[in-house]
Amino acid sequence: MFTSVPGTRLYWKQEGREGARPLVLLNSIGTDMDLWDPVLPLLRARFRLLRIDTRGHGASTAEPGDFSMQLLARDVLAVAHDAGINRFALAGLSLGGMIGMELALARPQQVEKLVLVCTSATMNAASWNERIAKVRSSGMVAIADLAMGRFLSDDLREKNPALYETVRRQLVTMDPQGYAGCGAAIRDMDLGARIGGIVATTLVVTGTRDTSTPLEGHGEHLLARIPGASHAELAAAHLAPLEAPEALAAALISFLEG
Repeated sequence: MFTSVPGTRLYWKQEGREGARPLVLLNSIGTDMDLWDPVLPLLRARFRLLRIDTRGHGASTAEPGDFSMQLLARDVLAVAHDAGINRFALAGLSLGGMIGMELALARPQQVEKLVLVCTSATMNAASWNERIAKVRSSGMVAIADLAMGRFLSDDLREKNPALYETVRRQLVTMDPQGYAGCGAAIRDMDLGARIGGIVATTLVVTGTRDTSTPLEGHGEHLLARIPGASHAELAAAHLAPLEAPEALAAALISFLEG
């Protein structure tokens, strides 16, 4: 299914149990909805799942230029409307979690519960500006090694080299304009001082092997600022659905059904 909005055609899939609680799943920068594949068999019988390829990722197109977190949040609302979903829980990883926070602030009446997986409300703007410039001048291969070093642990690379190569291939072949546009949204986000206004019941998930958005300096900030936020820690690097699918699914089910 596709939803057309200015500047993009957004690709999405809906599956799971009809009539169950809707759960929106959002991917990180540099991946697409397939990021959630290992978790889906554990969630389909319990939830009505809506996965969305973020603008410029996967099968969702993107025009050149900088995106904003507000724009990406509106993309999610447009897809949810076309899917017939008004109020929903949302689980977002990295960029997906950032979009989720923006959406929870803008539309508190629609976001019932929020799961923030390996994400942050504040990132280093200068390093993201450098990364955006590299991608726009030299393509995705210019940042592939850096990104993969944070995406997945060395342990997973050794145990499942085929999965590692699949993720890397997906990264280097994606549209540089889509990556750069979403990178600009991360660079320019202003969530840090605003997340105290989130009213959705929130779970913060961190990975013990995550060097991009670890508990220290990132997850702890979310826990301190978002009222009533709870915490789950997984033995995982940044792409937790690939590193620890069973543990992540168990945390999601416990939180969403609790």
